[in-house]
Amino acid sequence: MAQLSDDCFAFGGPMMSVDEAVGLITARVSAIADLETVTLVDADGRVLARDIAAPMPLPPFTNSAVDGYAVGNADLSQEAEQSFPLDGRIQAGGLAQAPIKPGHAARIFTGAPMPPGAETVFMQEDVRIDEAGKIVLPPGLKPGANVRPAGEDIPVGHVALRAGQRLRPQHVALAAAFGLTRLDVVRRIRVAVFSTGDELASPGEPRAASQLFDSNRFMLMAMLRRLGCEVSDIGILRDERASLASGLKRVAGHHDLILTTGGVSTGEEDHVKAAVESVGSLVLWRMAIKPGRPVAMGVVGGTPLIGLPGNPVASFVTFVHVVRPTVLALAGSLPEPLLPIPLRAAFTYKKKLGRREYVRASLRRAQDGTLEAVKFPREGAGLLSSLVETDGLIELGEDITRVEPGESVGFLSYADLL
Repeated sequence: MAQLSDDCFAFGGPMMSVDEAVGLITARVSAIADLETVTLVDADGRVLARDIAAPMPLPPFTNSAVDGYAVGNADLSQEAEQSFPLDGRIQAGGLAQAPIKPGHAARIFTGAPMPPGAETVFMQEDVRIDEAGKIVLPPGLKPGANVRPAGEDIPVGHVALRAGQRLRPQHVALAAAFGLTRLDVVRRIRVAVFSTGDELASPGEPRAASQLFDSNRFMLMAMLRRLGCEVSDIGILRDERASLASGLKRVAGHHDLILTTGGVSTGEEDHVKAAVESVGSLVLWRMAIKPGRPVAMGVVGGTPLIGLPGNPVASFVTFVHVVRPTVLALAGSLPEPLLPIPLRAAFTYKKKLGRREYVRASLRRAQDGTLEAVKFPREGAGLLSSLVETDGLIELGEDITRVEPGESVGFLSYADLL
């Protein structure tokens, strides 16, 4: 488990920028050391624990990149057509048992090994057959064309996958191409998740007229699982200091991270701050971000704790910018910066200087064919529909105060956030 000092997140400055918050996290959270071995089938989404150097070249042998006819470079003509008798047929998976004879061509198929003495392949659609049954090759083909040399993709010994890489299907495919069947990965980050508030009821339980069904907890657990975490659902802890403190203390020693939602503002019924301080330490951040701002981070029993706002959109946005980098740091993952894609704005918007804002937006194709972003028509950090009915977030930096239609803005797709 992560073991942090109670003051590791101490910060006495003014309202934090998003970049300051992320920097504080990544500088103070140490990666867990526990490893496990998984099969290729189970490797997707996991963080690789050790470098993988290519145990063999890819491709492992020189082969044809197309269906066609293989010839030796010495027989190539740059000025006129040439006729060649056929000398053999090599299929993918077969063996080129004899060298190709000078002045001859071999029928060859994509992926088949090149026969000794052949260095170039003519595509079959560029070749014709004459009356004598010989193949006629056009002039001017570059020597070595349409051939994939051994090691062209990756040479033997090259570090092809690095420790800290969060594995995706293409990385798994590369490991399989090396013939590997199992990979050493960092064990899953264990996260305890709970919501706070007397106003909440869990789905499936009775709901009083003045209560809401808890949606944040399930959203956050789904987001954590997409990051490869092992999630413990602690449920809803009521607005009572002793109950909150007891719940925090109970889960701290068995998890790498504690994640809460709600109760981190400064209202007199927001008890998370006092509960955490009774069993650990907490720094109440006010991040210069909208939606968001009240985000708490501290330590309970050596385990880091993050408290997110109760409004669902604010919880979603701050998860992306605070919880995501924390989980990646705990897993020892290589940095995965979020890079907004430039798009054309199809809306007008005003914002405060010095604060980063995230505007929910949908994508559409304009009449001129350009992709543009359309702002969700309503404001409010409590509108779950604004997350469901849009495609991503427009990131507006601290130095921006206004957006006009036609200007370039940065777009973060929901699909790229986890």
